[in-house]
Amino acid sequence: MARFRLRFLLQEFDLPQGETILGRSPECHVSIEDPLVSRQHARVTILGDDVAIEDLGSRNGVRVNGAPITGRHQLADGDRLRIGTQELVFSRVSSAAREASSKRTGFLRHCGQCNTPYPEELGACPSCGAVAPLDEETMSGIVGETKQSWTLQLLVEVLDKALSVGRDVDAERILRRATASVDERLDAGGAFDRRQIDALAEGAARLALMQRDARWCGWVLSTYARLAWVPRATFVAHAQGLPEAEGAALRPAVAGLIAVLRDRGGTMMDDDLAGMLKLEALGRELGA
Repeated sequence: MARFRLRFLLQEFDLPQGETILGRSPECHVSIEDPLVSRQHARVTILGDDVAIEDLGSRNGVRVNGAPITGRHQLADGDRLRIGTQELVFSRVSSAAREASSKRTGFLRHCGQCNTPYPEELGACPSCGAVAPLDEETMSGIVGETKQSWTLQLLVEVLDKALSVGRDVDAERILRRATASVDERLDAGGAFDRRQIDALAEGAARLALMQRDARWCGWVLSTYARLAWVPRATFVAHAQGLPEAEGAALRPAVAGLIAVLRDRGGTMMDDDLAGMLKLEALGRELGA
């Protein structure tokens, strides 16, 4: 009899005969830490060689190969399942292909320092910051910077949704994941999509305003300095809206970024020019 698995980037979960519940609750067979995943989100049922998935009345539904499902949906080898912002791949494997698995709690990874569960592809615990090594191989067909860009794009999208409904606690958790991913890629000398960084900066600034706390804007400024990029004028405008005491805390980061950009020199496009002028105005306000 064939065996079946769900794959998520570097992790695989064997699916037994009978029912497997997927959701955010730790009581599920496969638990996924994602604010857009319902506590009990979906059910996979295996009866012999027959495999089907069904939505359990979740808020955001289930998609198979990009299309939303209704009722029971039969699964075939290679089908891609979207639950919340997470994509899992359903596969059919022979008995000979089974391998010994690592910790089989259903969580994607547990931090060795604080035991917080988090998606393995982030590489660092969103709670305590402990870094775990990543296997260079991937079983989903998404490799290297393409995989990382896909992951960052998902995080940016879910961050925007959390902020749009005022869920600052969820937004902060997501932003921790996203910034950990960016920092890891920067340390490794990886490339970035400018639009993703700008969107992440916008989200960080919105959260900073919501919480009246400048620290996320400080991370954005230091990240733009590492990339030698000019922040968008809209981000700087958000930073200017912080309380005076919080804004003052940004003085070193603003001064550092201005210095990097002046050393970089060169002709700026209109968007960069607008951002630079806004940044310099902020610097004057802060005495940077």
